[in-house]
Amino acid sequence: MSKTAFSGKEGFSQFPNEFFRELLNEIDDLDELKIILYALWRVVNMEGASHPLWEADFAEGLDAVDIASGLEKCVQRGSLLKVTFEADEDVYFINSPRGQVSAEAARESGWVPSKRRSAPPLLRPNIYKLYEENIGPLTPLLADSLKDAEEEYPAEKIEEAILLAVKANARKWSYVEAILKRWKEEGYGKKQNRQDSEKDRNRYVEGDYADFLD
Repeated sequence: MSKTAFSGKEGFSQFPNEFFRELLNEIDDLDELKIILYALWRVVNMEGASHPLWEADFAEGLDAVDIASGLEKCVQRGSLLKVTFEADEDVYFINSPRGQVSAEAARESGWVPSKRRSAPPLLRPNIYKLYEENIGPLTPLLADSLKDAEEEYPAEKIEEAILLAVKANARKWSYVEAILKRWKEEGYGKKQNRQDSEKDRNRYVEGDYADFLD
């Protein structure tokens, strides 16, 4: 894999405290470190209950040599649980309560996890950078508000709301927040066509949300 310069873009995923308390100081092999970090990153961004990882999932981000060596060492250490099926296919689970139950079900009952792989998480602009590039300078008070919003609303909805504020020439966080609150109340699954979107824009600019534009 060719080396490329780090872009410096920000994006975050949650990692279990046990990785830093128990594993990090014990791992002295780069391949093993790559595999467990990649596995944790994929799992925390996956939907569903079992969170299986097939070898092909690792191939989307790592070299084949790193994968073979790293997987073996993670299994030996016990950070990953491996289940081998009759077709000599291996599936891996993080060694956690969820992963232990999933691995036991696969071994004991013959349950085969779906091979429908979860795509790696999309690289989205950091919320602070997104705000500064589209709305304005970031103050400490606004930074706290953005952090709270990131925990309460989906990242893609925050991005949509900010872009809607830009189109409406309403570059204020209070405006963006009003949109997000309304979307959450009405349900994010609501479909909108172009006409509905235009009505929404007018509603925010001229109607109940006009007070947020002063």
